[in-house]
Amino acid sequence: MAEEQITNHSGAEYSASNIQVLEGLEAVRKRPAMYIGDISEKGLHHLVYEVVDNSIDEALAGFCNHIEVTINEDNSITVQDNGRGIPVDMHEKEHKSALEVVMTVLHAGGKFDKGSYKVSGGLHGVGVSCVNALSTRMISQVRRGGKIYQQEYSCGKPLYPVKEVGTCDPDDTGTRQTFWPDASIFVTTTYKYNILQARMRELAYLNAGITITLTDRREKDEAGNFKSERFHSEEGVKEFVRFLNSNNTPLIDDVIYLNTEKQGIPIECAIMYNTGFRENLHSYVNNINTIEGGTHEAGFRMALTRVLKKYAEDSKALEKAKVEISGEDFREGLIAVISVKVAEPQFEGQTKTKLGNNEVSGAVNQAVGEALTYYLEEHPKEAKMIVDKVVLAATARIAARKARESVQRKSPMTGGGLPGKLADCSDKDPARCELFLVEGDSAGGSAKQGRSRAFQAILPLRGKILNVEKAMWHKAFESDEVNNIIQALGVRFGVGEDSKEANIEKLRYHKIIIMTDADVDGAHIRILLLTFFYKYMRPLIDAGYVYVACPPIFGIKVRNKIHYVYPNGRQPEDEILRDTIQSLGLNPDDNDEDGKAKDGKITKKRKGYTVQRYKGLGEMDPKQLASTTMDPKTRILQRVSIEDAVVADRAVRELMGSEVGYRREYIEKHAHDARFLDA
Repeated sequence: MAEEQITNHSGAEYSASNIQVLEGLEAVRKRPAMYIGDISEKGLHHLVYEVVDNSIDEALAGFCNHIEVTINEDNSITVQDNGRGIPVDMHEKEHKSALEVVMTVLHAGGKFDKGSYKVSGGLHGVGVSCVNALSTRMISQVRRGGKIYQQEYSCGKPLYPVKEVGTCDPDDTGTRQTFWPDASIFVTTTYKYNILQARMRELAYLNAGITITLTDRREKDEAGNFKSERFHSEEGVKEFVRFLNSNNTPLIDDVIYLNTEKQGIPIECAIMYNTGFRENLHSYVNNINTIEGGTHEAGFRMALTRVLKKYAEDSKALEKAKVEISGEDFREGLIAVISVKVAEPQFEGQTKTKLGNNEVSGAVNQAVGEALTYYLEEHPKEAKMIVDKVVLAATARIAARKARESVQRKSPMTGGGLPGKLADCSDKDPARCELFLVEGDSAGGSAKQGRSRAFQAILPLRGKILNVEKAMWHKAFESDEVNNIIQALGVRFGVGEDSKEANIEKLRYHKIIIMTDADVDGAHIRILLLTFFYKYMRPLIDAGYVYVACPPIFGIKVRNKIHYVYPNGRQPEDEILRDTIQSLGLNPDDNDEDGKAKDGKITKKRKGYTVQRYKGLGEMDPKQLASTTMDPKTRILQRVSIEDAVVADRAVRELMGSEVGYRREYIEKHAHDARFLDA
């Protein structure tokens, strides 16, 4: 065995001078993602949530019932509430106003004092100070005791001490925060109304009786009024679960609802069943959406399985069906919202995506178990419908397992189980390997010729794959195209107790790239594939392994050089083309003459240049396709992500499901945005 050599890099000095101590809020500006998750669009909107959460905490404590969120003309945000207002008196330890301490010191706030807030979402004390640190400018205004106090900040640093700027009615109290996100930190500083709309609606449902107003001052209606929406719910999560289930066919019209307290933990839960095949569980802790679940979800699932299984056994339904029931069968077609309030929640990380408190599991298990038992006993007709649904789910699961086993019988790592049309790469390291899912044999042939054989694999797809949103699980695995994709990827199914969850441990490629034509058929195939990955292989999207290729839509030939024009998602094609022609110093207004190139491709001949529209990947030769769409040095890829699981899930079910009415409504609403009408 060769002796390992350790090289001493004596030239690199490492002493006390290399140790940096970041003062105040410098740490936040240096590593913003540690505090707000990321610096993309998601992190930008997270700033608003942090400020609104403070107002919600006031509401939970019983001191606030109205919150106003405003997107201003310059993309700044104003959040105002009618709570108690942040204290402005002198802080004993810091020797400055409490308002300044809250706004400029990490881990400072009223959430650590159990007497101020019984429950709170923001127990780390970093929320609003992080927002301040990541804003070029922020203005805090507090109304307390008949006076208005104000302090202004730049990148987290106060510009002047807290000062009195006016008077108000003694009963008029609250906090008003206005901030301008720092464009040097965030990828984008443009807020999206629909993202904030979804979160404000969610908060209104989770906090019955609170009114939240969202106003966008960047947009006016026909009457000249700013775009605005008011969110208010009297029934809370009961209304929420009806809203989430509104685009499904309910199995039963009833909402199984509970609002109780167990072991000092307030628990609110609403359950519905629909005729679909998917489980949709949305969980919250102190209004924070715990997208990774945690102990409260575990307690809920245990109670559901325990109670329904006992009822099914007692009613002799399982004996008649002669099928083995598993936990996932009880959750098929389930849609539920569970909201718990925990005095001292233990979250995993600052972004609060998973609850770790062990005591919550037992409390939720007990509460849900009792409520569900009472419901089943009092509603025998509805109980039978739920049990019949469970038996059907078990039957379909067994059929799906048999179908999966037939697909997965051969190991893809051996090569024997790979689909015949797959042109695999020579490298076997998944981290370096890419798989292109290409529309059609023609484009597939060009892609195979233009690829880098070392790390790029090509799988041509014949036509449109199955719309898995409308099909049952076992039907999906009978599709040849679906089977080919599963075999090529090396994905297995079954993680823990969930036989349907995709197991990506043996995934063969860490870049799965959807490459389709730039026309309506290509867009349709792309959506079908994304629906398939979303429903069957969600871990691939969560891990950031799924991409969409961006082939050029035009080629502008000037003399012997071709300048490619790519879509940007913001402008219509003709505008992008016009801007590119102008940037080349050419006149886009020259008269067009239809003509054909030597190879038969449709082109537009103009003075000094020729424009070619690439409607299909097959219109480019292998070299062009490789340089524009496949070469890592020159290509453009869009990574597929799920910013909001609730919105994404709803969109997939509405637009890809069996209900035609939702698609018709969407088309009527967005018809004016339609493109590719000449395709």
